[in-house]
Amino acid sequence: MAFDAERLLRDAGVTPATIGVVAGVPTVGLSHDQIEIIEAADAGTVKTGIRDLPVAAVKRLHGGTTVASTALLAHRAGIGVFATGGLGGVHRGASSTFDESADLVALSSIPVLVVSAGVKSILDVPATLERLETLGVIVLGYRTTRFPGFYVRDSGCVVDTVDSPQEAAAVARARDALALRSAVLIANPVAVDKQVDPALHDRVLADAEREASDAGVRGKGLTPFLLDTCTAGQGAPRSTRTLRCIWGMSRLLRRSRQPSSLHPDGRRSPPAPERPVDGAQYVHRTQACALHDAQRPPDPLSM
Repeated sequence: MAFDAERLLRDAGVTPATIGVVAGVPTVGLSHDQIEIIEAADAGTVKTGIRDLPVAAVKRLHGGTTVASTALLAHRAGIGVFATGGLGGVHRGASSTFDESADLVALSSIPVLVVSAGVKSILDVPATLERLETLGVIVLGYRTTRFPGFYVRDSGCVVDTVDSPQEAAAVARARDALALRSAVLIANPVAVDKQVDPALHDRVLADAEREASDAGVRGKGLTPFLLDTCTAGQGAPRSTRTLRCIWGMSRLLRRSRQPSSLHPDGRRSPPAPERPVDGAQYVHRTQACALHDAQRPPDPLSM
């Protein structure tokens, strides 16, 4: 899927900088070979959030970055705009489990512009939007006032809207002028002819919730159960939705350039490089938390 996304961006005149962790090194601008390493079935690639980056560095793990860690690394590398598929959010039953994605907290303190296909509808979408509001994250629909639910165009929630990439970039610049620390989230819905039939979606989700209840699945096990059940039941190829979202990002990048951004302490982000970003040519080892030299770091317990 990463190669398809990069092809779409290049076709739109944008040079991609795919982000991931290779052998413990956070890398902004993965090469073709590095992407293949991370995606290999036997690579042992792990989900890597912000808190996981130091552990991955010490253990030299391959990692797929979450929205939170992608935002951090992009911002540290001077990239102001990035795209993702589905944003993490508040999980169903969070009032008792306190289970919510670290993406939300990260977006409250990292001033990037994120283009997403919304929040997966298996999550508690209204609670997620309430949480984003509390955290000060700007949420806007792209040419829609209905917040998308990843698989479907309308999650049932209303948001403010922007009608053009230029308007979205202007919002980000206004945020920077006010020295606000939070992200701008642009929710770009899947095309009408690509969404899952809403009636089918609702029926499959209701069935999945019933199966989870009957099986006693709850807490942190609930969301993966619902995701697996709903994906199988709807036959929904996730790559289609993700690529549609990335196409939206390519238009933002092409027409509006990268809005300036600020570190939480008010310092300007390091400027993006003037030359194109392409594969391993753009690895921010000093800016993006590279923690390795040629040797394994010393054991702190032996020092």
